[in-house]
Amino acid sequence: MSLSSPKLAVVNGAALKLGLVAACFNEELVDALVALTLATLRAAGVKEKNLTVVRVPGSHEVPWAAQQLAARGGRDAVIALGVLIGGDTNHHEMVGQSVSQALQGIAVATGVPVINGVIVTDTLAQAKARTIGKINRGAEFGRAALAMAALKKELSR
Repeated sequence: MSLSSPKLAVVNGAALKLGLVAACFNEELVDALVALTLATLRAAGVKEKNLTVVRVPGSHEVPWAAQQLAARGGRDAVIALGVLIGGDTNHHEMVGQSVSQALQGIAVATGVPVINGVIVTDTLAQAKARTIGKINRGAEFGRAALAMAALKKELSR
């Protein structure tokens, strides 16, 4: 991921309905992502009643739940969150690629933007930097969801 996030227009989220799916694996780090993402959405005016938060065991289960939220209708965007950290094998890379492809497929098939907030890192230090450290990916994922939800509404007119 780039360290230079885009400058997005400010979006009033008062009329937006968003779904958020988060893995439970690497709980402390994912919980931080959830908190940062939700804080960004709430600061933009998204109402609590318009937020659906779903937890799943791990990042590999995130696409299924995201698909269920997107297919159910009524959501302007869905945010998918998880943290995959490298170990002795490249399992984290395989899961990350699979999840990324699945999330993109869901967005295209349902017409609901899906924000891929599943972070794939080689080390725990990299993961911490992006979730509880100086790199606020949660806010970036929240802003991306707001931008895409607003674009979805605009293009639906």
